[in-house]
Formats: sequence, C-alpha cells, structure tokens
Amino acid sequence: MKKLPVLLFLGSFFLILFGLYLVMSASSTYSGYKFADQFHMFNSHLFKAFGGIVFMIIIAFVPYEYYKRYSKIILFGVVGLLVLTLLVSTKIKGAHRWLDLGFISFQPADIAKIALFIHLAALLEEKGENIKIFKEGLRYALLWIFVITGLIFIQPNVSSGLILLFISFLILFVGGAKIKHLFASVFVAGTAVAMIAMIFHHSRERILTFIASLQDGGAINDQVRQAIVGLATGHWIGVGFGHSNQRNLFLPEAYGDFIFAILGEETGFIGVIIMLLVYLSLFFIGIVIAKNAKDLFGQYLGFAISFSFIASAFINASVASGLLPTTGLPLPFLSYGGTSMTILCISIGILINIGLTSAKQKLEEESVVTAA
Repeated sequence: MKKLPVLLFLGSFFLILFGLYLVMSASSTYSGYKFADQFHMFNSHLFKAFGGIVFMIIIAFVPYEYYKRYSKIILFGVVGLLVLTLLVSTKIKGAHRWLDLGFISFQPADIAKIALFIHLAALLEEKGENIKIFKEGLRYALLWIFVITGLIFIQPNVSSGLILLFISFLILFVGGAKIKHLFASVFVAGTAVAMIAMIFHHSRERILTFIASLQDGGAINDQVRQAIVGLATGHWIGVGFGHSNQRNLFLPEAYGDFIFAILGEETGFIGVIIMLLVYLSLFFIGIVIAKNAKDLFGQYLGFAISFSFIASAFINASVASGLLPTTGLPLPFLSYGGTSMTILCISIGILINIGLTSAKQKLEEESVVTAA
C-alpha cells in the first residue's frame, strides 16, 4: 500500500516531464511566429508545470478529510465564479470560459470539477442508505450536479459539462443510488444537454460536422484531418523527437488539445500505446487507492478523481483520432495550459494523500496487533 502513492507521484511526474518536451516541440514554430521566441510558450508552460508539481506535493500532505468539512462552502464559491464568468468575462471562440482577474486568468469549470467531486463524496457518505430514496438523499446530489453542470453548459462548454455529468452519475451509481432514479435523471439531463448543444452555434456546428463525417467517411474538420495525417505519418516508431511536420502551423493548436497528434507523429504507434498504458496504470493505481481508503468519503473521492483522469485522456485521444467530435479537453499533464495542469496536480495530490493516509492507518493497525 505504501508504494502506490509513490508510484502515482512518479507516474504523474514522468507525464509532466514528457509533456514539457512535447509542448516545447509542438509550440516552437507557433511561438517563434507569434512571439519571435521559439521558447516563449515552453517557458510559460515550464513555470506552470513547476507550480503544479509544488501544489501536488503540498496537497499530498494535507489530510483529505479537511475538504469534507468545507465542501459546501467551496461549492458556493465555485457557483459564484461560474456566474461571474458568464457576466463579466470576454467571449473567446464563442464562449465565456475564462475569468480574468488581471494578475491571473483561469477557467472556473476546471475548479468546479474537483469541487463537485468533493461535495458529492461528502454527501454520499453523509446520506448513506438514504441516497436510495429520492426525497431523502438523491435530490440534494442532483440539485448540485444540475446547477454546476448547467452553468458550465451555458458558457457554452458542452464537453466539460458532459464529462462532469457522466462522472457525477457514475459516482451516484457507485454510492448506491437506484438505477431507476439514475435512468430518469439521465433522460432529463440528456434531453436538456441535447437542447443546449443545438441552441449554441459553437457546439451545434461541431456535432453536425461530426455526424456529416460519419455519413460521408471524411474527416470532421481540417484540424482533425491534419491530426490524423500526423498520427499516420508516425507509423510504428515515429519520425523522431522534434521532427514533427504538423507543428509547423499545419495543425492548429498542436501544443494544446491536439498534442496527442504530435505524440503519435514523433513517437509512432508504439509511443502512443506506451503512453496510453501509462495512463491506464495510473488509473488502476488510483482505483486501488480509492478501494482501500479508510472511509467512504475517501473511496468516493478517489474513485471520481481516477475516472476523471482516464476519461479526459481517452476522450482527448479519441478526438485527435476522429472518433469523437472536437471537444476542447486537454490531454492530462501533456497539453499546454495552466488551469487544467494546476487542478489536475491538486487532484492527484489529494489521491496521493488518500493512499498515504490508508497506508499509515494500516501500519498502525498492524502495530497494535503485534503489540497485543
């Protein structure tokens, strides 16, 4: 048990380091064109990655039980941030997602994800068997889920809202909610999401383009087309580190949401498989840590963080491969970005603390048995 948190940290640290290389390679041409400095974006990402590692280490030694006490206060604060984002933020690419405070800008939707997971875990532990009764337990959880995801959907940020909605319902299922209640809730949520997605031009265009690509067998858009070209160019072992052609302004945002294509082009099919196996390994380590948590709160929270991590990774890979509509979800630890990196590091830090706490408790129990 003591080895699992260490392995989780080392695996995450490896991904961050490898992500630094990928961002340097993927952003060099654009950075040179935009800022007259090939390393401008890399230097920015390096600072964010270092900050993320620091946060991960600090959070790893903060008892995770503290978050349970203040989960509702944290969630109210997140609701305020999401509302503020809708009211005062500048629209970027058709959406109000970034909140600029002058000295820092961030996406509250990323913060909302971990805040909702914390509160749902606390709520499930508090309600216990009452979660099976709609009026006694489930309705309180659904209220928070619909409020948070609803505010994210109308930004619009359909992809982040969908993944948060999916994992939230998964947590409720694991927590013992009745299947009939969940199916009814999924039907209501699914209908609302479909309406929202078709109302906003940004999301509607992506969905209709994806459906059209399935009908005619073509690529979803130019960005996905270039990503597939990059993946195909990599063949088995890739074109070599730093030799990507797609980074030379052929693939828009190669350093961000589509960095998976650069990974495939430079390391090939073998490199992609190894990276996906690393993600899967960290997921299974997270699930084992969650399973061995000393309380239900730790179990539910660990489960949510682990599933969120693996879902983001495989959805991003599927988008770059043309298997899903373009979403805007980053590749965990590898994509360029500050908010997602910081929140992900904090989440992993919480998961590490759950593992350390469980290992410490097990050691104490063994000591008592030995002494007796």
